[in-house]
Amino acid sequence: LSLARHLTVMENIVLGMEPTAGPFVRWNEVRVRAVEAMAQLGRSDIPPETPVHRLSIAEQQLVEIARAVAVGARVLVLDEPTSSLARDDVQRLFALVRRLKARGLGIIYISHFLEEVRALCDRFTILRDGRSVGPGDVAAADNAQIVALMVGRAVEELYPRTARTPGEVVLEVRNLVTQASRLCGGDHRRDAGATTLALRRGEVVGIAGLVGAGRTELLRALFGLDPVRSGQVAVRGNVEAASPARRWAQRVGLVSEDRKSEGLALSLSIADNITLTSLGATLRPAVQASASLRWIAQLGIRCREPEQSVGELSGGNQQKVALARLLEHDVEVLLLDEPTRGIDVGAKAEIYRRIDELACAGKAVLIVSSYLPELLGICDRIAVMNRGQLGPARPVGECTEHGIMAEAIASEEAAA
Repeated sequence: LSLARHLTVMENIVLGMEPTAGPFVRWNEVRVRAVEAMAQLGRSDIPPETPVHRLSIAEQQLVEIARAVAVGARVLVLDEPTSSLARDDVQRLFALVRRLKARGLGIIYISHFLEEVRALCDRFTILRDGRSVGPGDVAAADNAQIVALMVGRAVEELYPRTARTPGEVVLEVRNLVTQASRLCGGDHRRDAGATTLALRRGEVVGIAGLVGAGRTELLRALFGLDPVRSGQVAVRGNVEAASPARRWAQRVGLVSEDRKSEGLALSLSIADNITLTSLGATLRPAVQASASLRWIAQLGIRCREPEQSVGELSGGNQQKVALARLLEHDVEVLLLDEPTRGIDVGAKAEIYRRIDELACAGKAVLIVSSYLPELLGICDRIAVMNRGQLGPARPVGECTEHGIMAEAIASEEAAA
């Protein structure tokens, strides 16, 4: 995102093209423009005076799209516009794109979701390593051909699944209620918003749900970043007050959904980011260089050298660096929040393969994702969060996209 987080929604929407009368900004007109742009996206519920930093990542993304709409341009470039959006917001965006196309706008739509390309686009071109490797008509190409062009080789198995044997419980959540549960609508019943879950070694458990259901807040509470209202979190049977430092000591690691603001220090080098939680490696250049080179090779991080700034890398390579930090720390429990958001198919395939290897090596993985094929492809069990309350984790063989979505959008009464 490229928003001024300290400014309001309406200030961001008109940034650089403010209507003025002499030296003064015409704020009434600014507000009208912002309201009209958000209304086209179906989100008139977001007050234009709200500071952007108070919005969720998904809502911030909508503000950025609204700004593009408000410009009134003849060519619109949308770069991964749905990576953080809920299903309803995605459908509103698609309807808007079709309306703009009907008005004669030229639209360049950049996405790693092939179903979106098929739903919206007439023609495609595939970029790999900075070059176009495959233009064509969408209707004439199948998904396997497109993926092969994107990755540079045939991907026979995008979601690898080696035989896994779940072991002992390493993370147990007992009737946990986060501070965000009330905001998610989970305060109507005495037990509403309570989460109970047991995560075992050697398994991957997925958490599905709509944006705003409380999935990210749950992971942040488990890692000690957000406070809890009640309940317990036990790591290998130990129930203690949580803090990020304590969780690192317990070999629990988190990859945030917002890698640029929370997951990485963009101004620091790849080597520094990988070893941030290891003081010994940071203070010994030879050890740091060896560790960073090892993970660069193992995860296929594309870079010039370990000293290159993380901010210069692509999204997929940045995400690999964030994951490498957890692996360098040798965590036993990985909390992954939207780990493949906004990255290409090749990087996704590498991350899926690494998650499978980690589970087979006895690590425990808890993953939040809005992309249901991903959860169905890599998880052993899936639980659905609805209004701050996590449902039971069911074996993946018992889950379908339709069933997961039905549970995610159900009312509290229906879910009960």
